[in-house]
Amino acid sequence: MRKFLHIVIFALLLCPMMLAGCGSVRHEDYMRLHIRANSNSEADQAVKYLVRDHVVEYLTPYIASVSSRQELIDMLEDKLGDIESVADKVLAEGGFTYQSHASINYEYFPTRVYEDLVLEADYYDALILGLGTATGDNWWCVVYPPLCFVGGADVTGTGFRYKSKIVEWIKSIM
Repeated sequence: MRKFLHIVIFALLLCPMMLAGCGSVRHEDYMRLHIRANSNSEADQAVKYLVRDHVVEYLTPYIASVSSRQELIDMLEDKLGDIESVADKVLAEGGFTYQSHASINYEYFPTRVYEDLVLEADYYDALILGLGTATGDNWWCVVYPPLCFVGGADVTGTGFRYKSKIVEWIKSIM
């Protein structure tokens, strides 16, 4: 009975938020990062993750210093060549003959789930890092807000991790 009561209370609280548009995820609030592998070969997929590690490490201090999505986009536009250099160095050290190409695009993406966050199918700004032909599977995350770093590097320098009390409460009653 207690669980049922909690669910009813939650539903009553949630309905006005949904009607008012609160709690909805707007694509304009996010900046995505996609690293697209050259192909789906085992070697190309493996190097994609090595590139990811180095690029995320390179970007972490810069992301920590930005306070808005537009500031992040401006910073990334200035760093596109450096991001390519970081990726190209990893590729060269691995013996790969192709290079990377970085750009900031406004692209359509299908619905994706990132931990407890659902990004609905829509157009999003994204830093796209293509490796070689970029026809293989990709790795992606949300770079703003910096959700890529949840459970990893602390880009805010605060030691905080993004959490939702509502999600925690729902999990506790289920």
